[in-house]
Amino acid sequence: MTEPRFAVVADGLRKRYGDTDALAGLDLRVPAGTVHGLLGPNGAGKTTAVRVLTTLARPDGGTARVAGHDVVRAAAGVRTRIGLVGQHAAVDEVLGGRQNLVMFGRLYHLSAKDARRRADELLERFRLTGAAAKPAGEYSGGMRRRLDLAASMILAPPVLFLDEPTTGLDPRSRGEVWDAIRTLVGGGTTVLLTTQYLEEADRLADGISVIDHGRVIAEGTPDGLKTRLGGDRIEVVLDDPASLTAAAEIVARVASGEVDVDAESLRIGAPVTGRAAVLTEAVRALDDAGLRVADIGLRRPTLDEVFLHLTDKDNEKEEVRS
Repeated sequence: MTEPRFAVVADGLRKRYGDTDALAGLDLRVPAGTVHGLLGPNGAGKTTAVRVLTTLARPDGGTARVAGHDVVRAAAGVRTRIGLVGQHAAVDEVLGGRQNLVMFGRLYHLSAKDARRRADELLERFRLTGAAAKPAGEYSGGMRRRLDLAASMILAPPVLFLDEPTTGLDPRSRGEVWDAIRTLVGGGTTVLLTTQYLEEADRLADGISVIDHGRVIAEGTPDGLKTRLGGDRIEVVLDDPASLTAAAEIVARVASGEVDVDAESLRIGAPVTGRAAVLTEAVRALDDAGLRVADIGLRRPTLDEVFLHLTDKDNEKEEVRS
């Protein structure tokens, strides 16, 4: 059987809890062999979407297929094709790393020999061989999450769901988990990732769906979403508050949109097109005018700015409708 082009497909998914529409017509396409980020504010429906797609909750409407299997009509088939890592580690902290993986292997009905072999393979793959005998409770946060990932890969599922896998981890531990995820995707695994860290989605995701009020409000690549917000911006920081007005007029001449002036931080910003040519022109004009500049540069919008822009705009629409 040929593997589907999209590892995860959802059309008009709906899920209601009491008077609340947790999912209100969610549409989703996740290409096989990619990392797809599912972003949204608290209560947007991210975790509900994961629960439905992993057969832990039954949808009230719409359809979804994971690895080619319908999540309602072929739920058992879905469960044999997926792995799930939640927000909290599922490993036994008393057992060693290898003992944990052997235990999971046996729970998945592997023979004792195959469970030990698979445990050793995963310990090496996730760089945990040196801590194989150490109790999981003594692992660092990053090591514990890597062990969690290893446990989810006992049967080498083609689709892996990660629900905020690095919550509470320090930057070093988050980096370790990111490396492990990249390794998995390099081996052909499809990953659907929900996260509260926008930098995480920016670093890992090939595609992103932003959801709010239970539906997708924007989707695309991280760079594509940033470009939609306005592309590059020029930012000028001055030494002298008396120069703000004159500097703002110069920036306005090279800008392609509205100029923002922050008098408190002596910062001027505006969207631009042309990158290097625009920056050179602005530097020359500011220098010719004798204005002292503390800093000047071009930058792209961050994914955090895109997220806030999209969700704020969607909330404004909800307020208008109500």
